[in-house]
Amino acid sequence: MIFKRTHLFKLGQAPLKRKLIITYMIMTVIPLGILGYITYAQNTKAIEEQVGEYIPRLLNQANKNIENELTLLNDLPNAVYNSKEIMSILRSTPYKEKSAFLQEQYTVESFLANNYLNSNQSDILAAFLITNNGNYISTKTSFKGMNFDDAILPFGEIHDLAGETPIILPNKTKIAFEKDTPFILLVNELTDFENRESLGSLIFAVDVTFIEKILNDIDKEGRATMWLMDENGYIIYHPDKMRIGQVDEGLAGYPLVNGSFHTTHTKENVLYSMNQSTNKHWILVHSIPMKYLTERTDIVKNYTLSIFLILTIVSTMISIFIAWTVTKPIKQLGKVMKEVEEGNLHVTISPTNKDEVGQLAESFQSMLEQLRILIRKNYEVELQQRNAQIYALQSQINPHFMYNTLETIGAVIEEEDSETAVDMVEILGQMLRYSLSSSENLVLLQTELTHIKNYLKLQKIRFEDRVNYEIVGENHLPIYYSPKFILQPIIENIFKYGMKQRKVLIISIEISVEDGKLKIVIKDNGPGIDKEMLQKIKKNLNKQDYFTRESGVGLTNVHARIKMLFSDKYGITIESKQSIGTTVTILLPLIQDPYMVFENRLEGGRENGEN
Repeated sequence: MIFKRTHLFKLGQAPLKRKLIITYMIMTVIPLGILGYITYAQNTKAIEEQVGEYIPRLLNQANKNIENELTLLNDLPNAVYNSKEIMSILRSTPYKEKSAFLQEQYTVESFLANNYLNSNQSDILAAFLITNNGNYISTKTSFKGMNFDDAILPFGEIHDLAGETPIILPNKTKIAFEKDTPFILLVNELTDFENRESLGSLIFAVDVTFIEKILNDIDKEGRATMWLMDENGYIIYHPDKMRIGQVDEGLAGYPLVNGSFHTTHTKENVLYSMNQSTNKHWILVHSIPMKYLTERTDIVKNYTLSIFLILTIVSTMISIFIAWTVTKPIKQLGKVMKEVEEGNLHVTISPTNKDEVGQLAESFQSMLEQLRILIRKNYEVELQQRNAQIYALQSQINPHFMYNTLETIGAVIEEEDSETAVDMVEILGQMLRYSLSSSENLVLLQTELTHIKNYLKLQKIRFEDRVNYEIVGENHLPIYYSPKFILQPIIENIFKYGMKQRKVLIISIEISVEDGKLKIVIKDNGPGIDKEMLQKIKKNLNKQDYFTRESGVGLTNVHARIKMLFSDKYGITIESKQSIGTTVTILLPLIQDPYMVFENRLEGGRENGEN
């Protein structure tokens, strides 16, 4: 374990070029090898499954063909029952003249030859009729070993093939035909249906080549081995004549008798397919070495191995070249970064390819440019902030508003309404204190609202019933901070343009929190702004020169300070319709700690840099 960790540590400390080569080899050679192996295994498995499903269907059809052949053989004794002459001979007494016996023998053997040997049943080699009256033989070819002296059926063990006609296997009899023709003996008992007495046995020697003909249609190439056996494993037919009559010792170990399976118990992998006849008395077996099924797959495998070796060599060369092309610009980029680390922000990077490393170099170059811009911008922002503060202080109390307020106070004093005059002087004093109280940019929102309430109270005293206002939502908000003097310039504009054309001026201030932002909406029922002037005001809001004395300067001043303090996501939007009114919306971040402003400015700077 320690050895493995040591090697992994050394690999981790290895140069990037070596890592790329090793990684490329791992990502190409190993997956190709695995893919090739999986493809070969899956193809072999697919072939095995297809053959395993297809062959049993062929065997089932072959079984049906064999059953049909045997059904025809089962019907052969009917010819004997239908012949009155033969039945008369079988029912006669065994004691008769030799000439009569010879005559009957000629008649019976001629009957057997004409009905069985010379008929369409070309697979019958011989017919033996064994009775109490005598034994009759008719054969196509010479044979030996048939001896009727010892017993009527001196053939050995009898097997029931299809539940109707017993079968005698060749190894259980001494009969041998010329040229060692393979055969089976079918034994049919003849019964006199009038008295239910046995008349004898009709035995047919059937050439098993009829089974071979049926099975040859399945394997025309001769690569498979097929044989027929009964349910106990006794082999009825096998291409190897020596196996006929033997017992298939592997039957007990076969996992199924209907379907396919393969075994590796032998020297080679063999696929077995088996099908048992519908009457479940014999089993047809098909076996073929897997090498014949996967011949083409093996050819593909050999080609794949050759291609794999070629690709391994080519991929190794490519990996070395790619590693060199990747690490070279990275080394150059590293040298430039080292210079930046030492304080040189004015370095330049030579143009590279448009790959990931090239994009990284461009991003680094862009980052340097943004860094230089941010440094310059921070300086300019600080300068503009100071100018904005000066401008804001100069604009906080409009001299015209001051003059009108003092004039109103004088008129109230002349009317001897001293209480109202005292209130106005007190409100004016609070406003002056708020204006001169602090140089901080952020104040409590409630303090800003108190200031604007004082402003509106003075205007209410001045214009009396011509002014109505309401502030909604101020009591349902937690403690938030806002920039100073963001409401008075907007309210001043309302009075400047609204009082001239409205008998009653209605002002609404709604405060709410939406989508994680503080939203202040100021509405009025003033004369509204025409489309041309509205577009000009919106255009001025987006100007960088915040301190010009153009139309909408109050809005521009407020919008500029909000953007400088926070980011372009916040500020003022204005909508207006002539003869209906104007709506000004202020969006601010939710600030409960004034020190968060600096972090918001940094975030805004990063977003601007990315854009």
